[in-house]
Amino acid sequence: MSDLGDGTRCVHAGLPEPAPGDPFLPGPVFAAPYHLDPWQGPAGSPNGYGRPDNPTRRLLEAAVGELEGGDCRVFATGQAAITGMLLTLLRPGDTVVLPTDGYFPVRAFATDVLEAIGVRVLFVPTVGPYPSLEGVRLVLVETPANPGLDVVDVVALAERAHAAGALLAVDNTTATPLGQRPLDLGADLVVASGTKALTGHSDLLLGYLASRSAELIEAVTRWRTTTGSVPGAFDAWLAHRSLGTLDLRLARHSANAAAVADLLAGRPDVTSLRWPGRTDDPAYPVASAQMRRMPGVLSFDLGDADRVSRFVDAARLVVAATSFGGLHTTADRRAQWGDDTAPGFVRLSCGVEDTVDLVADIAAALDTAGPA
Repeated sequence: MSDLGDGTRCVHAGLPEPAPGDPFLPGPVFAAPYHLDPWQGPAGSPNGYGRPDNPTRRLLEAAVGELEGGDCRVFATGQAAITGMLLTLLRPGDTVVLPTDGYFPVRAFATDVLEAIGVRVLFVPTVGPYPSLEGVRLVLVETPANPGLDVVDVVALAERAHAAGALLAVDNTTATPLGQRPLDLGADLVVASGTKALTGHSDLLLGYLASRSAELIEAVTRWRTTTGSVPGAFDAWLAHRSLGTLDLRLARHSANAAAVADLLAGRPDVTSLRWPGRTDDPAYPVASAQMRRMPGVLSFDLGDADRVSRFVDAARLVVAATSFGGLHTTADRRAQWGDDTAPGFVRLSCGVEDTVDLVADIAAALDTAGPA
């Protein structure tokens, strides 16, 4: 289906062959044990026990794998996917490079767990400068970075990592596979939270990992089976159902973000605006060449925490919530979660509201909030 458009691919991804009387997407299969063949045991069926085997989960993996361009394994959460990847690939004495400006819980996991078991952790800003990668086992980048929205040249970083014998993993949460396909750009692995824009309805937790390496997928699958970090059947079904509207949702997210960024850029009471889709953004040269569409997430600074609270209180369409990529526009003051950001730093995730309504609401809420 690689020759088809994004919307078509999203609608049809992972669906079984049509058969008269069958639903388009089969309902979730709820099972812990399955009937086994009395003679062949688990070898007689793809389903033996619910932790490693579930047909609903396999359909979702086929769908996400089609969109990412690799073999996929889904996890209970994005954090489970990332930590599972790290613990699968890293051993005492290995070195891993992680972003200083990426998802905060990953950095916390690195210092609390990886360093404690003897893994050497190097923290580097998403856009570098990167140290020598000789002797590095794995480089993990998040691009666009969350929450600062810096963008790294994946092709160049992949070439550098591979020349040094390192693997490159890309966190594709913010972009989604419709925004960019890191495996096409040279990455060895893609990891992401499906909780956010991929499924986009703020009603489930999900993570996934994808790769074109059978060896890496086999290792990750063994880890997931052993640890049991799998999503439930209903969450997998909800996620697959939600993929059908991914193209439509992202189009509105991006259009809203562009309009909101234009509004904020013209306001002297808003500083440090970042959105990779603006031609004056530091990330634009790389993002415009590397990404197929821009995310619905932008960031800016309102001066202090109180002004952020006044802004959200005054808004009718913007609500305070963490996470991003949903149907509703949300504002998240990242400092309250431990991110190394200014007190007034806001990550704004544009929803699918009508653009004119959202822009008007944000402008009025900023006016009401007053100065910092």
